[in-house]
Amino acid sequence: MSSVVAHYREVRAALDAAAREALRDPSEIELLAVSKTFPAEAVRELYDAGIRKFGESRIPELAEKAAALPDDIEWHLIGRLQSNKARRAVQLAKVIHSVDSLALLERLDRIAGEEKKHPRILLEVNVSGEASKAGVPLRELEPLARRAVDCANLEFAGFMTMAPADAEPVKIAAIFELLRLTRDELEGKLRRKLPLLSMGMSGDFEIAARHGSTLVRVGTRIFGAR
Repeated sequence: MSSVVAHYREVRAALDAAAREALRDPSEIELLAVSKTFPAEAVRELYDAGIRKFGESRIPELAEKAAALPDDIEWHLIGRLQSNKARRAVQLAKVIHSVDSLALLERLDRIAGEEKKHPRILLEVNVSGEASKAGVPLRELEPLARRAVDCANLEFAGFMTMAPADAEPVKIAAIFELLRLTRDELEGKLRRKLPLLSMGMSGDFEIAARHGSTLVRVGTRIFGAR
């Protein structure tokens, strides 16, 4: 067994344990292996072990790996998306985590129609209110979510957020819990299920699992330091 595969299984085991502590079914939480900056060969090791879901932050790197690896990989774009890269995002990614404006949402919807694609999209939410972070402020989320529901060529599936890297665990937990509660409220208002909550990374995925995440994005704990 390669070290990458062993690390993946260690993370999966820790994720499952955290879910059980919160009386959750571990199968409710997806583990996304974030392969950014690592070569296609590292992705291939996990692929050969049966893993099919991988995350990338930059379109050029995603395009390079998608061309070099099998077609049945489900690529997730997790990094900030510039509008001029929207078409390639639609062409390459099954799930786009970082939709953070009405302009980007409408551009993706139009391009998806032109490309005859139907990607899943998540609205990125700046729950912590940090000026340095991307994402929609909580107070502006409902109008954008209502518009996302109406997009004919996109599957609006939920939300993504990041907690501050240096925050105490109790603050991280509060951020994740607030987005979960906001999601639950919007499901009622919009009369639509929003099953994906992309919350938690290498340093806080266990906290995320205890507070409602349905997808964690883990890179360093699987592939090593960048």
